[in-house]
Amino acid sequence: MDLSKILSIAGKNGLFKVVSQGKNTVIVESLNDNKRFPAFGHEKMSSLEEISVFTTGDDLALKEVFKAFYEKLEGKPAIDHKSDNNTLKKFFLGMVPEYDQDRVYVSDIKKMVSWYNTLLEQGLLDFTEETKEPEALETPPETAAPADDAPEKV
Repeated sequence: MDLSKILSIAGKNGLFKVVSQGKNTVIVESLNDNKRFPAFGHEKMSSLEEISVFTTGDDLALKEVFKAFYEKLEGKPAIDHKSDNNTLKKFFLGMVPEYDQDRVYVSDIKKMVSWYNTLLEQGLLDFTEETKEPEALETPPETAAPADDAPEKV
C-alpha cells in the first residue's frame, strides 16, 4: 500500500490523490467526489506516508495503524467517525492499545477513522506483503569447449 500519493490538505475535508504535478501546484483529485483541482505550494499538505501516531514507545506509522484496523476489523469498515468521544477513544484503544492518550486527541482519532473508512471504500488499502524473491545467481558458463568445437580425431 502506497500512501505517499494520498494527501491531507489543511482546511479541506477528506483525502486527495495526487494526479499530476506542475511547477508550483499539485493537481489532486478528491477521493469523496472525484473532483480535480490545483493545490498550491502555500497550502499545508501532508502525505499520509509521513504521518505517525504518538505511542508510549516509538511513534507508529499511520500505515501500521490502518493495518491494525484492517486486521482487527477483518477488512470491514470502522465505526462512524461522528460517534461520541468516549466511544471513539475506546475503539481506538482497542485497535492501538499503546497509543499515547495524552498526546493523541479525539479530533486526531476522528480523522484516522474517517480516513481508514474512505481508503477502504475506495479499495486503496492493500496489506499484502510485497516479498521480493532473491534473484537467482547466474551459473557461470561452462569452461569446457562445446562438443561442436572439439578437435576432430583422425
